[in-house]
Amino acid sequence: MTIMKSNSLQINNQKFKWGSRTYVMGILNITPDSFSGDGLHAGDDPVKSALAQARKFVNAGVDLLDVGGESTRPGSEPVGAAYEKARVLPVIDALAAEFDIPISIDTYKAEVAEAALEAGAHLINDVWGLQADPEMASLAARKKVPVILMHNRSNPKSAEVQERLGGRYIGVDYKNLIEDIKSELMHSVEIAKNAGIPDEHIILDPGIGFGKTVEQNLELLNRGDEIRALGYPLLVGPSRKSFIGYTLDLPPDQRAEGTAAAVSVAIMRGADIVRVHDVEMIVRTARMTDAITRPKLG
Repeated sequence: MTIMKSNSLQINNQKFKWGSRTYVMGILNITPDSFSGDGLHAGDDPVKSALAQARKFVNAGVDLLDVGGESTRPGSEPVGAAYEKARVLPVIDALAAEFDIPISIDTYKAEVAEAALEAGAHLINDVWGLQADPEMASLAARKKVPVILMHNRSNPKSAEVQERLGGRYIGVDYKNLIEDIKSELMHSVEIAKNAGIPDEHIILDPGIGFGKTVEQNLELLNRGDEIRALGYPLLVGPSRKSFIGYTLDLPPDQRAEGTAAAVSVAIMRGADIVRVHDVEMIVRTARMTDAITRPKLG
């Protein structure tokens, strides 16, 4: 039985009670080059587009909004901090003014995260688990905000891109997939705790799609309970990712059913939060899966 470091977390005005139900995080990609084709920066008014998307998410029952200004797809080009801030800050400012819902900033740059928090974000989603920017951990500790620590072994040299199915990683070597991921996640936890971030502010993400082959992603998804056993809330983000596309031979815009299946398994393996593009469908999927697996908790 997993012993949780903390059973709940207050973010903005919302209390998250881990294990009671699955929480849904809606993705707002303020980029022109998102792998999923949902980038909101390609149009004339990204703020207007983001607000419209957020309204749909909120009406569908989303629990958190995750705003990102840099694509993390295999083979994508990095974006400078100034450009990233120019993309996300107006959106976060507008979201915070309209919605009373936790907002996450998806970035690995402390400069961007700090500006986003000042604009109205409430937590940091770091795809490099505090290991890319040495200032990120101290920032989160100083601002007293939660952090999502993701496992990541992404390396452009291991990426293969196919026009129809997108990018995937090949030939990524793990001595022991789950044990290696657990060890590397706990290194991120150690960085966090050494900086003064308390246990209750730490959420773990095993990094589906980040430096893992199709087969490794499938195995990791099915063994999420072993990551949850580390004692921290678990976020899983399988939405529209290439392991689904390569498994079903489908492009990103046809991966809804595969995403729903992956989310259901993630919940059955202990996921507390699922990060997705198709919020309405996944809120329903999560509620149904919760009704089956957590019937006494509601």
